[in-house]
Amino acid sequence: MASNDSLLFPLVNMDAVANMQNAWVALCLRVQAADGDTGAALHSLFGEPDLLAAIAPLNCILMLASPAVLDAALLARMPVARVSFAFEAGALQDDDGRKRVAALHESGYRILVDGALAPGVSAPVGVTAVACDFTDSEPQSRVLPLVFGPHLAHGVDSAARHAQCARVGYEWFSGAYALHPAPNPAPHDGSSRKRLMTLLGLLARDAETRELEALLKQDPALSYHLLKLANSAAFAHSTAITSFGQAISVLGRRQLQRWLQLLLYARQQADGLPNPLLPIAALRAAHLEALCKLNGGGRDEQDLAFMTGVFSLLDLLLGMPMAEIVGELNLPPNAANALLARSGPLGELLAMTEARQVSAAMLEHAALTPRQWLGSQLHAYHWAIQVSRNL
Repeated sequence: MASNDSLLFPLVNMDAVANMQNAWVALCLRVQAADGDTGAALHSLFGEPDLLAAIAPLNCILMLASPAVLDAALLARMPVARVSFAFEAGALQDDDGRKRVAALHESGYRILVDGALAPGVSAPVGVTAVACDFTDSEPQSRVLPLVFGPHLAHGVDSAARHAQCARVGYEWFSGAYALHPAPNPAPHDGSSRKRLMTLLGLLARDAETRELEALLKQDPALSYHLLKLANSAAFAHSTAITSFGQAISVLGRRQLQRWLQLLLYARQQADGLPNPLLPIAALRAAHLEALCKLNGGGRDEQDLAFMTGVFSLLDLLLGMPMAEIVGELNLPPNAANALLARSGPLGELLAMTEARQVSAAMLEHAALTPRQWLGSQLHAYHWAIQVSRNL
């Protein structure tokens, strides 16, 4: 039975913030207080010792309606080097709001004004950047010229909207734009895709190492990324890893399966930028694995959950219908149903990892408490951040 304290713990929505180079630079945090008391919810959240450690080295941008909820005891838990604030513009137009922002700035915090100030109202002293929600609108003009940035565009849900925001001066972006890329007029390399599908099939059926090694030798890009990973700080060694056999030995069988699944997303893009799908795939995989473990799943079930999370973006990566991919890979029925229809226990958990906002009712249906949900989020983001830094 979950404790009352655990049930009153706030729901936390986390959104990764990326820069113009597709690198994650921060996380936006929004709290949903179970009893409407945002201050108490923030005390509970920042009282968790693992919060900032799990998302390091990223900082968090706390999205708040007003600075009024920030008392001295709460600020003592929010290091100025790790926490920034984005306040709704409407709360910064009276004397009290402006004084609070000035005091926060004096203490060293970075402040963003979220939304447009009323005509004729200047930005409060201490505001250093602009944030704006573009879920239902496109940018009409350039960001305020008198503040320094980097400026944050959130609710950016398409490649076209991302380009619009970048043109008017936004440098940081959050939203689902990576899941809605611009159409690619270039035909897909059929032989490359065939090799990828073959490798995916080998991974899905836990093939022999020699089969994986033989296929890797046919794919220079994937081979490069595997050797780079094996020689990275994540697997520190005194001697360089120079062969696939060594790499496989260093990583270990189980880790090799997981890293290879993610390495599929690490191929260099035509514009030279990292693939924005990579950290999202890592996030879904680790989150689904953590949720499976919380639900009592064993090691094999957790591995399948991880793989399902990675594979959930293959249709975007390969430019193929998911039904065709699942058919070619001959996946277990529970994974196939999860990927095709978000059905079954695994599919329901996958849908939760994809949801923009999880409700208390969704958690109750999944037999999870808000505190458990936060733990699974932190585990997933910690893994995804490390993947982004090592691939």
